Amino acid sequence: MNLNGMKNGFSHLSRPSNAGFRGRIYLAEPPKDGEVLEFFFVSTDHLSKGVWFRDDQDYKVGMNYIAIIALCSGIKVLAFILMSNHVHLVLQCSRAEAGWFMNELKRRYSEYLNRRYGTDDFLRLIKVDIQKVSLEDESLERAVAYTLMNCVAANICLTAADYPWSSVRAYFTIAAPKGGRVGDLSKSARRKMLHSKAVIPDDTLICEDGYILPEAFIPVKFVESIFRTPKRLNYFLMNSSKAKQRLVREDGLPSFADSVVIAAVADLCRSLFRKVRVDNLNEVEKTELVKQVRRRFSADAHQISRVLSLPYSDVTRMMEAF
Repeated sequence: MNLNGMKNGFSHLSRPSNAGFRGRIYLAEPPKDGEVLEFFFVSTDHLSKGVWFRDDQDYKVGMNYIAIIALCSGIKVLAFILMSNHVHLVLQCSRAEAGWFMNELKRRYSEYLNRRYGTDDFLRLIKVDIQKVSLEDESLERAVAYTLMNCVAANICLTAADYPWSSVRAYFTIAAPKGGRVGDLSKSARRKMLHSKAVIPDDTLICEDGYILPEAFIPVKFVESIFRTPKRLNYFLMNSSKAKQRLVREDGLPSFADSVVIAAVADLCRSLFRKVRVDNLNEVEKTELVKQVRRRFSADAHQISRVLSLPYSDVTRMMEAF
């Protein structure tokens, strides 16, 4: 696979079929003679100041970019999750391709953030961790489960299936996915939804909410065959290190998603200080805003730092004042 060619533009590559069967494991595509299946758990560092995704539109764009990169490169995404301040992926590819995939996601999404918010390319500096996992020792199953349970560990939802910004709903589902096809959209509507000019297959499934369904690019049968049964998948989810973190924090305070708090910050600035942005507040006003976010949303210093884009040290100092 030519990585250099892909960085400058995508060619139209068909989605690999879920053909091929080796023992109990469905392969995303038939293995070639001597081919070694490699899998990688790919993670970005957690942002301590600022977030990747501020609202549902941002999440939808992130979902679409993962799909576009997968469909156009042929790299297989087995599982993924988008959290407000970090991203996890489980990929079948080479190590170099895993690194390229995440760099391409950061590049594309940074351009989107700049167009929408005028932000600097802060994602470029985020470190990426790539760990090889295996079918032989169940580390692949654990990586998938860890990825999908991030939302539960973050107190955003009760179960992984309640979270829309991951691949969890693609596996062991009875109901057929609802939605249409990319080919049913006009050229302008397609570009508006995808925020990209990339060419993807017309039969790519899209949901009513405006993003590409994970079923359209994830080798679902392959992932299901790894776990074999829904019960075994659920076992790994419930025994994931993420699952073992408490659903409430040690101080007993509930948690709200970053996007919920971010949506309320502008209203708080207007109602409390008659100002539009956090950047317009003075030190006393920022301290009061930190206090209000803490009390109204039970946010800790890390979350407040992210949603207000304030240094963590400043937030902890302000919290000591009340």
